[in-house]
Amino acid sequence: MTAGARTDFDPEELGHGRFYALMTASIVPRPIAWVSTTSEDGVDNLAPHSFFPVACVAPPIVQFTSVGRKDSLRNIEATGEFVVSLTPEPLFEQVNATGTNYPADVSEFDAVGLEREPSALVRPPRVRASPVALECRLHSVVGLGNSWIVLGRVVHAAVHTEALADDGLPDVERLAPLSRLGRAEWGTRGEIRRIDRVPYEAD
Repeated sequence: MTAGARTDFDPEELGHGRFYALMTASIVPRPIAWVSTTSEDGVDNLAPHSFFPVACVAPPIVQFTSVGRKDSLRNIEATGEFVVSLTPEPLFEQVNATGTNYPADVSEFDAVGLEREPSALVRPPRVRASPVALECRLHSVVGLGNSWIVLGRVVHAAVHTEALADDGLPDVERLAPLSRLGRAEWGTRGEIRRIDRVPYEAD
């Protein structure tokens, strides 16, 4: 693809829904936070959130965005705890199915047939089949328009041993992570390219 003419988009003219679709089709791929929470009534919720990055290194904090006040957000505000599990390729259909708008008293674990695993330090369970689970305690919630940014301090990480490389870190080939693209499109690991950073050397 060569550089050429551009089409301009005004968020105010396009409207929130259409501009949201433009952004999610442009900002790709996006990692997925598969967030498990437990309500005050003891119902385990599980939902995928594709606005998900690392927020801080020291202390370790991850963040995800809830577009609208969904069960994940309400449960975290009530209990202060959640787990982010990695979404691997073999669980593609289950990840998608947990995005269904189930009633708050229905557990997505049970609805889509996913096995729970007890967490080490928090109440919400992990997804047993997920290779990586990050147990989090709520740091803060930031409201922005119709969305809420949830920041959680990672208090424990659990990784399937077979997903670790010789250096003790997770290997991306073994993780086989899913990502979200635009529309109803999803991404897989695809081709992986490696390159070292170029250090600056002063004359």
